[in-house]
Amino acid sequence: MATIEHSEIVKAPPERVFDLLRRVEDFADYSDLIRSIDSLGENRYRWHVRAVGMDWSFDVVVTDIQPPHVLAWESLEGVKNQGRYQLRAVPEGTEVALTLHYEIRNRLMEKAVNKAAKPLVGKVSRQILDRVEARLNG
Repeated sequence: MATIEHSEIVKAPPERVFDLLRRVEDFADYSDLIRSIDSLGENRYRWHVRAVGMDWSFDVVVTDIQPPHVLAWESLEGVKNQGRYQLRAVPEGTEVALTLHYEIRNRLMEKAVNKAAKPLVGKVSRQILDRVEARLNG
């Protein structure tokens, strides 16, 4: 299983950052690649994403909510993946660490995805956290 990690400091307290991250359907406001997110009820969401010239849809379920420190999810179909935001108070505000694990069963495809996924996930993660910070401080 491949892993992508990204962390960043958001200049706001963990409680305020978590409150925005917890509103999963609002992530479409935080990234140009996320077209929309539909709430399916019971902490399940359908994501509509435009990436690498293609439209993608996938369903996820939020699996762990520990305000204001942990928000975790996993896929229900499609590319097997699990993600986790870990929030920690630091003097500058909140360190937000994203860990994303994914598995692609086709080795050839996995190499291509690995090459594109790391910079793409890093870009989306930075964009989300920058826009969350702007909303909190704007």
